[in-house]
Amino acid sequence: MYKCRAPKNQTELNAYYQLRWKILRSPWQQPKGSEKDEFESQSYHRVILDDMDNVVGVGRLHKTAQNSAQVRFMAIADNAQGKGLGKLLLEEFEKVARQVGVTQIELKARENVVGFYLQLGYQEQGFSHTLYDVVHHTKMCKELTSASSNLVEKTQHLQGIWHRTIPLSKAMNINICYFDQQQLVTNCEPIFNKNLHNTMFAGSIYTLATLTGWGWVYFALQQYQQKADIVLAEGSIRYLAPLAGVAYAKTSHALVSGSGDALALGKNARFTIEVKIGCGDKTVAIFTGSFVAVLKTDKLV
Repeated sequence: MYKCRAPKNQTELNAYYQLRWKILRSPWQQPKGSEKDEFESQSYHRVILDDMDNVVGVGRLHKTAQNSAQVRFMAIADNAQGKGLGKLLLEEFEKVARQVGVTQIELKARENVVGFYLQLGYQEQGFSHTLYDVVHHTKMCKELTSASSNLVEKTQHLQGIWHRTIPLSKAMNINICYFDQQQLVTNCEPIFNKNLHNTMFAGSIYTLATLTGWGWVYFALQQYQQKADIVLAEGSIRYLAPLAGVAYAKTSHALVSGSGDALALGKNARFTIEVKIGCGDKTVAIFTGSFVAVLKTDKLV
């Protein structure tokens, strides 16, 4: 039984890069280290493990813009080829991509695997480049549908509220990528939110996290038949690392305490929400907010 996931420890990460180098670089006499680039810390890395936890497949997804991403460094061990592991990797990357707002994936396929990608819905976009003067690549892309069938219906109204009433959210182009009652993910336009060091403004990170927590409360209150204003009573954030790539913010049911039950008793409702700001597999900031749903006197009709 094969499983596909992010590397859990340094040993798995070392095996991940070793297989990358062995399959994609060593046959062309390239040195160790040539299998890496400047986007490693901004990416989603995945390994495929066999039933003995040997790394037999690797690949990487890297966001190139707010709604687009690129798959690179796909490699399957020689003794594991022909078992559908390439398809397993791509399905995992497409799942991750949808959850962080990606609508188009692109890749550059070696000429011997173009047919494989065509079978999985990728379209040829013409010649890309020749690696080491011998390995021809074709540019390919695939349009992705939403990860949640209810996404547009449930989120467009909230995005409209944000963009109409909070000018900064419109300038940042904060969007809801994914919501399924268990998890909420948002993102924003990267270029507008970068400072002179080409990393994300601390204020932009805080704003994205705050509105993600606010959004969770908004959706949580939909089941109650009272109107309430949502306010941030207290918020704190820990910045763990610079954010040089494309950010997303994520919270989930497991990171939330509180409910709207107090509204039925004529009281204000309180929520404590943790929001993680990430870039690829890496969490770069953790926000904790205390939100209050302030009851209005008029009920929904």
